[in-house]
Amino acid sequence: MTSLLARYAECIFWMARYMERAENLARILDVHETFARDSHGAKSWLPIVQLNADQDRFFARHSSAGADNVIHFYVLDQENPTSIISAVRMARENARQLRPLISTEMWTQINVFYNTLLELPPTELTRPNLPRLCRMMKEACQTHTGITEGTFFRDQGWYFYQLGKYLERADQTTRLLDMKYHSLLPRTADIGSPIDISQWSALLRSASAYHAFRRVYPRGMTPAAVAGFLLFNDAFPRSVVVCTNQIDQLLSRLTSKYRLRRGNLAMERVDEIQAALETHTIERVIAHGLHEYLDWLQLRLSDVSLEIGRAFFGMEQPAAA
Repeated sequence: MTSLLARYAECIFWMARYMERAENLARILDVHETFARDSHGAKSWLPIVQLNADQDRFFARHSSAGADNVIHFYVLDQENPTSIISAVRMARENARQLRPLISTEMWTQINVFYNTLLELPPTELTRPNLPRLCRMMKEACQTHTGITEGTFFRDQGWYFYQLGKYLERADQTTRLLDMKYHSLLPRTADIGSPIDISQWSALLRSASAYHAFRRVYPRGMTPAAVAGFLLFNDAFPRSVVVCTNQIDQLLSRLTSKYRLRRGNLAMERVDEIQAALETHTIERVIAHGLHEYLDWLQLRLSDVSLEIGRAFFGMEQPAAA
């Protein structure tokens, strides 16, 4: 059995994370433009900046969080490390180093996607064009996922790709829920109103969860139900519990099939997360503080990533954050 070089494993792990990150941001921008309104029917773009904890970086270069500034900052600003083009560039750089391992189709698709972003004219970043642009970016990321599913050889590299994908997905879900939950908590007078329902619908759509949620809750929509679905539903592929269970299975598989014994600390951190998910209900979480619970989950997920880097990539810190 051929061992995977640590530098290849690391590149695979981060390629998956960057592509998942790019798709998530494109989905959030699209939904924000289409559905997100405040209680007065207006739209604020500041929550996008807050979601990514980019306030200092953004306001060092822009005086206000208007639509044009935020859209450019998160789509084509190559000096912003959290922009879509930066994420795709980093995914491409990792893919370039993986040319001996990945299929020609995987490399070609990422390369074409990146060059398409480079060639976008400024007119494409206007608000009327944003839904079409976001659709293109989401479809490109989903095409990458499909090509990878269909062409990536199922050896150790496949498991590291999946680890990166599910870690990034779980982290993004907790951050989205944390930011949106507190910004969307309605005034008493707004509960059950059309604007209240549309805000929670926007949160679900940002996580591609609206239709799945409606299969479980065909009537009504409450903050607790939405938060509980994104955290604890074991049939929704972007829920934190599903992502965590996948991470646990992948680490176990690397240990049993490939005898990679150094991942014990990462598995212990995953066990902590699973225990916290199994022993809490959404009512208990909200009673004790949803923000504190989500913050704890984010820290534990960061610990898992750190321990994976230490165990398998030979690094004290992961290659990116």
